[in-house]
Amino acid sequence: MAARSQYEELARQLSAIGAVKRGLSRVLPADCPSGSAAVLTLLDRYGEMRMSRMAELLAVDISVTSRHVAHVAERGWIERSPDPADKRSRILRITPQGKELLDELGRRTAEVFADRLDDWSDDEVGQLNALLARLRDSFGDCRTRPEQPEQPE
Repeated sequence: MAARSQYEELARQLSAIGAVKRGLSRVLPADCPSGSAAVLTLLDRYGEMRMSRMAELLAVDISVTSRHVAHVAERGWIERSPDPADKRSRILRITPQGKELLDELGRRTAEVFADRLDDWSDDEVGQLNALLARLRDSFGDCRTRPEQPEQPE
């Protein structure tokens, strides 16, 4: 087990990650804030889902999720259709326009990392990826839990 001082330093370093996230958000188009990009990313990665599952994956309240979903739906990046199993619920799906935007966001983000980490070796970037994944796994990740039956929205 690491010394307490190492855990304290880890906490300080993770707090500073906000600067990295702010730098990445600067490459997003003005009409696609980070919450909208997160909705698109999750739909692309996990496929269609209900709003309640989206809120769980975003780890935010359903009201916040609703605002993000409304924003991307208004722009045609996702569609909301009735759930055949429960007409009171809606199924969210990414549209081809949303996928196109998401691909562009991925290119922009990769370019920022390539620019900022140009003095890092491939091995160092790989180590960072592996350690961040391990850290996330240590805290549990709702994105890896099997889908639970959902309540109507």
